Amino acid sequence: MKEIRVYHVDAFTSEKFGGNTAGVILDAEKLSASEMQNIAKELNLPESVFLLPSTDVAADYKVRYFTPAEEINFCGHATVGLTWLLATEMGLADEKDGIVLETNVGHIPVIWHKENGKIKTVEMTQVAPKAEGFEIQLDTLSSLIGVKEDSIDQNLPIKLASTGNWHLLVPMKNKEDIDAAVPDLSSLAKHNKEHQISTTHLYTFNTNDEYDLYTRDFAPGIGINEDPVTGAANGALAGFLFLEGIISKNETTHLKIAQGNAIGRPGTLYITVIPENDTAKIKVAGEATITIRGILTL
Repeated sequence: MKEIRVYHVDAFTSEKFGGNTAGVILDAEKLSASEMQNIAKELNLPESVFLLPSTDVAADYKVRYFTPAEEINFCGHATVGLTWLLATEMGLADEKDGIVLETNVGHIPVIWHKENGKIKTVEMTQVAPKAEGFEIQLDTLSSLIGVKEDSIDQNLPIKLASTGNWHLLVPMKNKEDIDAAVPDLSSLAKHNKEHQISTTHLYTFNTNDEYDLYTRDFAPGIGINEDPVTGAANGALAGFLFLEGIISKNETTHLKIAQGNAIGRPGTLYITVIPENDTAKIKVAGEATITIRGILTL
């Protein structure tokens, strides 16, 4: 009989039942890949992360990420949830300032920011951003994501971007248009699978509040109808904004991004974009809170 420690951690929020819930599974060296997939399906959360020992001398741990439907290469909110748990519940922040995770897309360094001796945020450095053009008719896109065609902002390009997974970035005119989106999930899932796109990410600069950007993310192709608050997609978005020259290529940019409001799970991401030669270093930070602690018996 195997006993596995399992946690639910709400990431990118300090409020329980907000942000994006990640399943965090320790003791994953006891599990096969099929058991990991079954656990992720049983938890039925957007993503679950499994912690393993690493044989890489440059990394502290190895991690694998699963949606209820499949393994994925990288997940931002699950990384925040895991490292918050390690820093607080496991006391790792008393021993060191951060760790390096071995993932399918490379090494992800994570550091812990403290305030008055307590963990305030965890901050991951994602892999170098990439962007690619993507051809799609506006009427097709508007039908897929369930918005009016004239609500898509044609002053900005529709492109793919990645800091680990490929995301289709769709500029929208305002927050209200994003909140009104009712995607055709079946058609969007088929479309994204055909083009090897992880998520379709709607964003706008017209937030009407203290945030720089407001976003919403759909990922039916990988088993998630809507991802509440998305670390990977917003990291890719920040990288895209840099590569396209929409934000400065010469100075560090700080972005405060809101997501999850449309489905009652508001969260906040703090992203730092640091120019570095011809690319940028993308740092994504956020808070977290542990909601469930349990033991799974196999």
